[in-house]
Amino acid sequence: MTPDQLLQLDRAHVWHPYAAMGGGPVFPVVSARGLYLTLADGRQLIDGMASWWSVIHGYNHPVLNQAIQNQLQDMAHVMFGGLTHPPAVTLANKLVELTPAPLQSLFFADSGSVAVEVAMKMAIQYWQAKGQTRSRFLTVRKGYHGDTFGAMSVCDPVTGMHSLFQGSLNQQLFAPPPTPAFGEAFDDSHIAEFSRLLERHSKDIAAVILEPIVQGAGGMRFYAPGYLRRVRQLCDEHQVLLILDEIATGFGRTGRLFACEHADISPDILCLGKALTGGYMTLAATLSTREISETISHNPPGAFMHGPTFMANPLACAVANASIDLLLDSDWRSNVARIQQGLETGLAACREMEGVAEVRVLGGIGVVEMNTPVDMDQIQPAFVQQGVWVRPFGKLVYLMPPYVISDEELQRLCAAVTRVLDETA
Repeated sequence: MTPDQLLQLDRAHVWHPYAAMGGGPVFPVVSARGLYLTLADGRQLIDGMASWWSVIHGYNHPVLNQAIQNQLQDMAHVMFGGLTHPPAVTLANKLVELTPAPLQSLFFADSGSVAVEVAMKMAIQYWQAKGQTRSRFLTVRKGYHGDTFGAMSVCDPVTGMHSLFQGSLNQQLFAPPPTPAFGEAFDDSHIAEFSRLLERHSKDIAAVILEPIVQGAGGMRFYAPGYLRRVRQLCDEHQVLLILDEIATGFGRTGRLFACEHADISPDILCLGKALTGGYMTLAATLSTREISETISHNPPGAFMHGPTFMANPLACAVANASIDLLLDSDWRSNVARIQQGLETGLAACREMEGVAEVRVLGGIGVVEMNTPVDMDQIQPAFVQQGVWVRPFGKLVYLMPPYVISDEELQRLCAAVTRVLDETA
């Protein structure tokens, strides 16, 4: 099949995310290795997105390839209902050891959105098991938690990309976005409205749900650890569960293994995904405290009522084990700090550009926020022409490169972003 034939069939039959059928430019990839995507016409692009933040070790990594191949010799999949297998048990124990101490029980899911659904159902069922009806959730604006219905209900009604469905979603409680910014001083005035909502509705709230420190697709905002620390205290005071969505931030992206470590707190329920498998396969996990799992398990109906067909897929668990080992065996902290410095230096010139509202960097995340939304039909091909893959949304042009990026490649990536914004702003 020629590239033209492939694109013709794609436009006729394939619906891409957040896109119209046949709308917008699409670029056919034929292979990927290390940091580079190879297009059908032979061009190679530096991937500045790590395939939506998941491919932390780069593409076609020999260690991860081998993990898949080894597991494939035994089995590709087996149902998890009534059965178990070594890759899943090993991974569960590994994640329990890595995450904050109170988290002892783990439920595997298919994707980040499903992990959030599981967390929300877990919170509701926990309170039902304790004889209480609590079905609402308190969250903050500018947040994003996924595209399924429960997850959509706790996304920002405007910036969360789901305003079309607001009339069909459960109505949750929204506090103002977290402030102040990361690195700035926090005091209780910054959380006053959140505190009032929690106090007023605590008997109806099953859980507070937040993205710790970094709000992702709802605005790419970085906020002060003091805010998150106070959220934990308020949840304890009002006896409300705390769910932290670390799907985007887990496994080193913010400079800590998990973003909640910036605030020295632990949640009651934790959602993981994206980089869990190094971007090789879809897999997510929802961890909870023993108190939650035992309360649900020892009260009618005596089981947690959820069960994805492909949960704990052996191939995905095997590559996740290998990815975590690869990360922990590296000097990932210094590496992420190196990337942060490269992003700071490389994107600095954007601060002086007309049309740029703010440039911010934390760990392996660099964000250039524009004053107005970018024109995707114009800016996406412009990035490809510069030899980089960058996928902006709304007003946000951001970078989350694989951790294997070199200083020279990071410089090229940032220079391409600077050139394109200078030409199109």
